[in-house]
Amino acid sequence: MLGVLVNIIDYDAAVQKIEAAILNRSALSVSALAVHGVMTGVLDREQRYRLNQFDLITPDGQPVRWALNLLHHAGLHNRVYGPDLALKVCQLAERKGYSLYLYGSSAPVLAQLQANLRQQLPNLQIVGAEPSRFRQLTPDGKGALIERIKQSQADIVFVGLGCPRQEVWAYEFRDALQKPILAVGAAFDFLAGNKPQAPSWMQRYGLEWLFRLVYEPRRLWRRYLLLNPAYLALLALQKLGLHRFDTQGTQPLSDLLYG
Repeated sequence: MLGVLVNIIDYDAAVQKIEAAILNRSALSVSALAVHGVMTGVLDREQRYRLNQFDLITPDGQPVRWALNLLHHAGLHNRVYGPDLALKVCQLAERKGYSLYLYGSSAPVLAQLQANLRQQLPNLQIVGAEPSRFRQLTPDGKGALIERIKQSQADIVFVGLGCPRQEVWAYEFRDALQKPILAVGAAFDFLAGNKPQAPSWMQRYGLEWLFRLVYEPRRLWRRYLLLNPAYLALLALQKLGLHRFDTQGTQPLSDLLYG
């Protein structure tokens, strides 16, 4: 859709793919994209290239699910929402004894996130948690981070840096880590209880963006009031066959090394 390769998939199949990568000790880059995430790929050819190298992109927002159904007759009954997918993977990890490494956000959010997860899932193994430094990493810094994650022997890495930084991170660390990397969006804040989630009825009707806009207007107004209409207009062009969207993008010449 709009040149971004979003998977037609449900929660069960997504969790199965993640577990298969754990068992096979293989790389798997995963992101859950709402409208904003899709539009980063539409507007930035390098980001489109990164996204289209992901192993799994789930339809995070209802408007993305609706678009898949409209354009491709996908028949999806539910979206695959990043925070819920993250929680389902945590439940799998507790049940099967897999371990997690949490990267991103801030130290207070990570502390509360771990406390909440351990309260819900007492046997969950969290073998590392490291806040973002909110700056670009040096090549040496990247190498040191890779080594820390490897030394933890984590089976799964959750990355919460916000879109599009977390997708850039997952793209750049995928091959070095050779394990599932989940770019989990706002899941760290939501599961930590740091930010409220929209009521279920607003989520169901695709109004989560409105709830978040009211809650954080200064940070999010450009994202929703400018990108949402553009998204709808471009979908109309694709549906009517008036424009074909390139899925190739442009391969980045160098890493951005967000950390």
